[in-house]
Amino acid sequence: MSCVKLAAMHQACDGVGIVFDASRLPQAPALEKLFHPEAWPQATPVLGSGRGSAWFVSCPSHDAVLRHYRRGGLFATLLGDWYPWQGAELTRSFAEFNLLAEMASQGLPVPTPLAARYQRDGAGYRADILIERIASAVPWAALLHADLASAPWEQVGATIARFHRAGIDHADLNANNVLLDGAGQVWLIDFDRSQRRPLKHRWRYRNLRRLRRSIDKLMAGYPYSDAVVSGWSRLRESYALAMAQGLP
Repeated sequence: MSCVKLAAMHQACDGVGIVFDASRLPQAPALEKLFHPEAWPQATPVLGSGRGSAWFVSCPSHDAVLRHYRRGGLFATLLGDWYPWQGAELTRSFAEFNLLAEMASQGLPVPTPLAARYQRDGAGYRADILIERIASAVPWAALLHADLASAPWEQVGATIARFHRAGIDHADLNANNVLLDGAGQVWLIDFDRSQRRPLKHRWRYRNLRRLRRSIDKLMAGYPYSDAVVSGWSRLRESYALAMAQGLP
């Protein structure tokens, strides 16, 4: 099987393309095995991973999250995990890998991308991504469930502002895609379909509305309780202050 190395971190072979962090991962053919949960010494399905298939995987040198891309809604029934081919760099996996790498280089709190893969299938492809797991991190949703009043609303608002100042439009900003680690650091995860946009567009408010809807859904029955209203106000105030401080 002959392979062509397209770039320093991108290898293509028989309809399979892989982009990877060469400083952390081995070269092909060992790379291909990383996208199979059964190849890892430990692989545990991620509960509540939405429409995608995701696993926590680990070995002595890595703790990571392996995710297989799947569609949601009506297209999930029709197309499942198949996407039309528009070029390697436009695959869901490569686009997310590259955006994560850019954000990490800017110092934004995102997990480090390790590798991403596409597999050609006729006029389309299927895809996977491997991302470093954030140690001791828990979803913000779990903290909201535990104690609304003491949840870190201000820290979350300020962190979202950091991403917005960098022009990052998170396509699925919800309470489960906001994590807090053991030191209280806020992280954002799952940047599938996310992209950079000019700062002055209304996408920032769409992000916030999506986040608020996810909190309302999480509260299931009392979304407008005093604790939620107060917490959301704290988040918005912290967000607005951080946005103002970061703009010229």
